[in-house]
Amino acid sequence: MNTTSNSMVLDFEKTIVEVEAKIESLKMLAKEEDVDISKELNRLHEKLNRQLRISYANLTPWQKAQVARHPDRPHCLDYVQMLIEDFVPLAGDRAFADDATMIGGIGRFKRLSVVVIGQEKGHDLESRIKYNFGMAKPEGYRKAQRLMDMADKFNLPVISLVDTDGAYPGVDAEARGQAEAIASSIEKCFQVKCPIVSTIIGMGGSGGAIAIAAANRILMLENSIYSVISPEACSSILWRSTDKVKDAAEALRFTAQDLKHFGVIDEIIKEPLGGAHRDRKATIDAVGNAILSNLKELLPMNGDDLRRERTEKFLAMGRNLPEN
Repeated sequence: MNTTSNSMVLDFEKTIVEVEAKIESLKMLAKEEDVDISKELNRLHEKLNRQLRISYANLTPWQKAQVARHPDRPHCLDYVQMLIEDFVPLAGDRAFADDATMIGGIGRFKRLSVVVIGQEKGHDLESRIKYNFGMAKPEGYRKAQRLMDMADKFNLPVISLVDTDGAYPGVDAEARGQAEAIASSIEKCFQVKCPIVSTIIGMGGSGGAIAIAAANRILMLENSIYSVISPEACSSILWRSTDKVKDAAEALRFTAQDLKHFGVIDEIIKEPLGGAHRDRKATIDAVGNAILSNLKELLPMNGDDLRRERTEKFLAMGRNLPEN
C-alpha cells in the first residue's frame, strides 16, 4: 500500500497519519542504526490497517466529500498516462481557443482505439493554475463536442473522466456562452451513436460534470461525489451560512452509494483501503478494469440502440425513485 504525501491531513485521518509517521520514523532509525525492527513494524502495520478499516468503514457524506477533494487522488492525466497508450492530445474548439482544463485526444485503451475526454485539476499550485483548478470554460465544452463528433464519425467509443467542482463561473466564460456550451455538450452526448462510458473519479459538480457524463454507463469511485451543487454553496443558499455544510452534505445525497440506490449511476468502483489517494496505481487499475468490462457490453450494440438506451436511461431517472 502506498501512503500519501500527507500534503493534506483530513480531520478523521489524524490517528492514521500519526501511525504512518511512526512507521516512517522506525524505518529511518533502522537505516541509521542497523537494528531489527520487523516485529515492531509488523505491529504498526497491523495497527494502521485496523485504523484505516475503522475510519473508512462508515464515512459520513461530508467526510466523503473531503476524500473526493484530496489533492493526492489520481487526476485525469494520471489515468491517461497509465491506461491510454499512444495518446495524442487534440486541442482547440475551432472557434475561440484551447481550454487546458478539458483534456481530450485519441489513443488505445486495452488495444481498443478510443476518444478520451476529461477534466484535469493539477497536483500543485503551478499546475492547478494552468488547469484552472479543474473548471472548464465554454471552449472546453465545445472541444468536448468536437471530439464526440469525431468519435461518432469514426465509430470510436468515448471514455470520459469527470473531476470538477463545476464549470468556470467567471464573467469572461459567461460572456462566451458558458450555459449554452454546457447544454450543447449534454445534447451532443445524446446525439452520437458511439458508446460512452463515464467515470466520476473525484468531484462531479453540477452541469460542468454532466456535460461529459450523459453516458451509456456512469461509474463512480466509492469515495467520489456527484451533485448539483457543492455543500458549501448549498449551505450558503439555504441557511445563509457555511456552518451547515455537514447538514447540506447529508441532504444532497451525493455519494456513490446514494446515487446507485437512486439509479443515477450504474456501478461503484471500490477504492483501495484508505482511499484512492493512498494507492493511485490500484485505483487506476480498478477504474480501467471497470471501464473495459462496460465497454465489452456496449461495443456489440449498434449505434441507434446505443443512442436509444442512453436517452431512455436519463428519461427514466426520477420516475420511480425509492422513498429513502
